[in-house]
Amino acid sequence: MIGFMNDLSSKAAVASLYADDHFPEFLEDLKHLARIPSVSFPGFDPKEVVRSAEAVAALCKARGLENVEILTLPGAHPYVYADWLHAPGKPTLLLYAHHDVQPAGREELWKSPPWEPTERDGRLFGRGCADDKAGAVAHTSAIAAWLKTHGSLPVNVKLIIEGEEECGSDNLEPFLQKYASKVMADAIVLTDTGNFDHETPSITVALRGIVALDVTVRSMDHPLHSGMWGGAVADPVLALTKMIASVVDAKGRMTIPGIYKDVKKPAKAAEASLKVLKYTEKTFREQSGLFKGTKLMVAPKDLLRSNWYWPTFSVNAIQASSKKDCANIINDSAWAHMGIRVVPGMDPKKVLAQLKKHLQKNAPWGVKVEFSGETANPSWTTNTDAPAFTAARAALKKGYGKAAVDMGCGGSIPFVEPFAKALKGAPALLIGVEDPLSNPHSENESLHLGMFQKAIASAVHLYAEIAALPSVK
Repeated sequence: MIGFMNDLSSKAAVASLYADDHFPEFLEDLKHLARIPSVSFPGFDPKEVVRSAEAVAALCKARGLENVEILTLPGAHPYVYADWLHAPGKPTLLLYAHHDVQPAGREELWKSPPWEPTERDGRLFGRGCADDKAGAVAHTSAIAAWLKTHGSLPVNVKLIIEGEEECGSDNLEPFLQKYASKVMADAIVLTDTGNFDHETPSITVALRGIVALDVTVRSMDHPLHSGMWGGAVADPVLALTKMIASVVDAKGRMTIPGIYKDVKKPAKAAEASLKVLKYTEKTFREQSGLFKGTKLMVAPKDLLRSNWYWPTFSVNAIQASSKKDCANIINDSAWAHMGIRVVPGMDPKKVLAQLKKHLQKNAPWGVKVEFSGETANPSWTTNTDAPAFTAARAALKKGYGKAAVDMGCGGSIPFVEPFAKALKGAPALLIGVEDPLSNPHSENESLHLGMFQKAIASAVHLYAEIAALPSVK
């Protein structure tokens, strides 16, 4: 086994050198994909997502993958499937990324055009350059490096590049049911997460879920003149703000009865990483853009813990009238979209019921409260004792030249749980290409090019490390 591993390591080293030498070529692959405005949101041209899928399929063929298909479901944006299955007796990896992207946002805030990938200060700027077309290209580049240098891979691979992750992966479960045979694998590598920083390779082992809803407050059937009616009429805007304010105390901690009761502590490996990782208040303020005079809502020592492993409440949007239509009126209604990020141990449906009950209880003056647009998606965590995680840590260390850490993710990634269920307990390795300065979903999204190169090298080594395992589970 030692000789076999040494041979695999040597082959991986050669493939990794090829990947480094051909990195400019792989970077052009990414730029080509990122020029396509494949926004999957309603209201945007779905033909661009189709064009993106076609470009991804062409890239897969060009990089040596086989059985390339564009897979569809009624009403869904297209997925791309490809494979290479010529390593008998070896594990099969399902490699995931997505080719759809967020809208550009406020184009006037971009320092370079969002749909023209631009290199600047060691980064590639453009929508989708990090989230998640870089993930797709990391997969195809590592595969190409093996095939070009050795003519084969040490493992079997299946590639799924989704086309509607950014709009909620609403059709993922029916997709996995319809194409169950295509996705079955021994482990899954999901490349749609980030690293602690651009130098520190990271495996995401916990994701927060999300409970969210729209709240509409009404007190009358039409707006009223604030001078003629103010003082006697219950203002729904004031009522809604009182309801929102009741959810947290002066320190920002939620006041909903029993909301923290089911929260689980992080696993031992994750706890160990929290002790190793150095994350200062200064770094947090620089990365978040938090103003100097604005207080932190947690102690500096708890910044990572609060973001990854504690539940939080936020108000995402609020509206009564608008800045454009502002007038001296008492609005007839007020609306807000709000939610709670839930963590392992919390039942999202229970949390949704608790939030609704609390808001209703704290609605003043007999105003009418309506709930709509409810979602309740669970958090996710995984057991990192599986041999696949040992292989991943070894591969990341070889690719980055630095030991990997376990980390949580404050956001929600809806596709992880469906894939975990479909693969019936197969290890899920969340290894990403973003860093804290990537700005996914915001203006000036970017990818650290040095980190991207190391991510491709790590993927090259991962195939060899997985191939050497007697079992990935």
